[in-house]
Amino acid sequence: MRPTVRWAAVVAVLLLLATGCSGDDGKEARADADKAPGYPVTVTDCSGAQTVFDKPPEKIVTSNASSLELLLRLGAGDRVVGTGWPPGRGTLPSELDAQAQKVKVLSRTVIPREKLLVSGADLYVNTFAPVGEGGGMGAPSNAEFKAAGIKRFQLKSTACAPTGDAPVTDLDAVETDITRLGAVTGRSERAHQLIDGMRKKVDTVQKAVRGIARNEQPSYFLFDIDGGTKELTVACNRQVANAVITLAGARSIFSDCDDDHRQVGWEEVLSRNPDWIQLGVRNRGSVEANEKAFDDARNWLRTNEATKGLTAVKKGRLLRIGLERTTIAGVENAETVEKIAAALHPDRLAAAAPAAGDPADLG
Repeated sequence: MRPTVRWAAVVAVLLLLATGCSGDDGKEARADADKAPGYPVTVTDCSGAQTVFDKPPEKIVTSNASSLELLLRLGAGDRVVGTGWPPGRGTLPSELDAQAQKVKVLSRTVIPREKLLVSGADLYVNTFAPVGEGGGMGAPSNAEFKAAGIKRFQLKSTACAPTGDAPVTDLDAVETDITRLGAVTGRSERAHQLIDGMRKKVDTVQKAVRGIARNEQPSYFLFDIDGGTKELTVACNRQVANAVITLAGARSIFSDCDDDHRQVGWEEVLSRNPDWIQLGVRNRGSVEANEKAFDDARNWLRTNEATKGLTAVKKGRLLRIGLERTTIAGVENAETVEKIAAALHPDRLAAAAPAAGDPADLG
């Protein structure tokens, strides 16, 4: 047999062997080839259900301004194709604001189920409670999300707060959320940079307030005027806000409340008589509207018969800090720790870090 013929026969045999043996091995090889470097990435939701990502998402929808801001900070903002609860113009840091204003607004509040399913997204970042359990008029069902090709990611430090089993006194869960979202979007290095920046701020504050006994820390009340004025919705110790307040060297007047939120009457606030009150208004969609909301909350406290005698009100210790940056996972949690500490412990913080951020505006 001539060499050319002999080699042709050998090649034919090898091809036959490869075809016969490829089966599962061939499928696995093709599947591995489809995976991007650094993938797969597996995340879980509040129920423990797993979602696997083989590559970075290309089109993302966010549930609100907080999750949008986090993606912008991670450098994945160019992939966001829509959001609910959008940030108002000028309400985000200047370097993020221009990008945020370009994102399509799918709803001024919760994104309607039908609009979310036809958004073209391959990832939905949800800040709040678990989704996909019902369908109907509420969130899409698991089957509907799957049929639309949309995978989901939860900011668990916020979304899973109702099922927490211990007080939240640090930002570890928030850092984990940022790490996970960075991995899912292929922005892990940037996620680590953001976390390093947060830790530097918090560590500086912790150094400043070290040595203040718990019973000597100023008492602090996060007033959510949008949660009601006749009956209040207050943040309890399973909430991120408890960690923010604690790390700032303050003592939440509801740190003994073993829940994420609870409704209480004003008599409970009056009996605890906080030294400081945060005017935690929710984002109104613009800087001007937010400032008016702060003014309204302040004036309500000053004129209401039940509240005008509170120590914080009489002494003008009313901090103008938005609710979301205190209660929802994000880089701004650490910035809020710094702002609160700068207002409550200005001398200590100035000594520990002369270049620390400005305190929150008063009244």
